[in-house]
Amino acid sequence: MSESISEIKQQLKFINDPTDQRLAEWSQDTRKGVQTAVSSWHKRQKQYALKQVAFQKRFDIEKQYWAKGLVNVAGIDEVGRGPLAGPVVSAAVILPHDFNQVDVIDSKQLSADKRDRLYDVIMAEALAIGIGQVDAETIDAINIYQAARLAMTQAVQQLSIPVDGLLIDAMQLDLDLPQESLIKGDARSNSIGAASIIAKVTRDRLMAEYGKRYPAYGFQHNAGYGTKEHLVAIEEYGITPLHRKTFAPIKNMI
Repeated sequence: MSESISEIKQQLKFINDPTDQRLAEWSQDTRKGVQTAVSSWHKRQKQYALKQVAFQKRFDIEKQYWAKGLVNVAGIDEVGRGPLAGPVVSAAVILPHDFNQVDVIDSKQLSADKRDRLYDVIMAEALAIGIGQVDAETIDAINIYQAARLAMTQAVQQLSIPVDGLLIDAMQLDLDLPQESLIKGDARSNSIGAASIIAKVTRDRLMAEYGKRYPAYGFQHNAGYGTKEHLVAIEEYGITPLHRKTFAPIKNMI
């Protein structure tokens, strides 16, 4: 008795080898459902192969450092420059040289569910992760650009192993380490991409907790950005200690 189409589809989920004999057998199956399933499998394999090529290319800059003996290269990124409330958060991530999570890229290109999944993977597989956080009061005191630099510096200092070089998303830090500032670095370097995911998820979860403390502002939905819900709450209830007083429209209101 031949296998059902649903049984074949289930088996295809776990086949990664194109030389698997079952693929050859199913390709001869005259049922349309089987042909469609096998065709979809080949399409997914092709897409994965292209993803793998792009992923390996995003390790090109790291490989240049590794070839020089700089083995622990940290990618650094920050999130939270634009919101009206909450801290700016940075992450520094040192990936192992055999890291192979092909979906890791700039966090803005990922869904929330995929970011959460990759956050767990990066936390488990990274050689070291550091987090930096600068609050609204400090942002007001030193400006958001300097606050972002401070958060990045803190993240590097929080790394649990010695770091040999830094790859930073569009920033230079006052640290005596080989470093490279990369425009759109979170889409060009896996290490920076991983850092962007860690920073984004860390900040989103933090803002969700603040949302419980200040429910009227919807921080769990807007992460502190100036949505209509948030602006209406500011008009009605005023600002909280989380709000940045030097950011418009808040600075105009006070």
